[in-house]
Amino acid sequence: MESTETNNAESQSTLAISLNNIEYKYKSKATSPDLTIPQWDLKRGQQVFLYGDSGSGKTTLLNLLAGVLTPSAGVIKIFDRAFSSLSARQRDKFRARHIGVVFQQFNLIPYLSVLKNIQLADYFASTKRKDIIDSAQALLSKLKMPASVLNKRASELSVGQQQRVAIARALINQPELLLVDEPTSALDASARDAFMKVLVETCAAANTTMVFVSHDMSLQDYFETSIAMPLLSQSSSSQEGLK
Repeated sequence: MESTETNNAESQSTLAISLNNIEYKYKSKATSPDLTIPQWDLKRGQQVFLYGDSGSGKTTLLNLLAGVLTPSAGVIKIFDRAFSSLSARQRDKFRARHIGVVFQQFNLIPYLSVLKNIQLADYFASTKRKDIIDSAQALLSKLKMPASVLNKRASELSVGQQQRVAIARALINQPELLLVDEPTSALDASARDAFMKVLVETCAAANTTMVFVSHDMSLQDYFETSIAMPLLSQSSSSQEGLK
């Protein structure tokens, strides 16, 4: 019995994400859920490209994984912790320390400088890094942005520049899990390729688990595993590629 329990614990510890019997309803009195996922597991360090038609539930899933939404039924575990059962305050703290998020709305504070916006990730994670400025400069450089942009207010930047700042902020703490929603929509081809390269390389170097959502199927080539949301809504595991 002890051996079986040990094996189960070791198996569970390899998972970054585990979803069981998940249902989500945007309206609590709705007769049927808007999103249903019976079972889905994602191993630590995996990078998954998630695609599907508009309204298929991609962004809803990312919001559930980020703890912005909580499921109407079922359990979401992130790194073996029952994430969906935590209080809103506990989810915020866990997210700040373990999860990087890049959503379609960049959520930059317009009157703060680029540096201050990036430093917010460090502040909420309570890491108090001494190398935060050097790390921010290095990330922005990889994303083809000059160091001088650090002192500009977010409101002075173009949409594409704001998007790259949001990406840098999400990566600054080297999160264990990165959730990315349509990150290249405002980038030109050169900036998009630079972004994808630094994103994939950074995640691989840090063994970061990534769920990447996009309608741009050309980006699928950067990933070993691709999953369509209609498939995800059935019992499935991302341990096998679905390209």
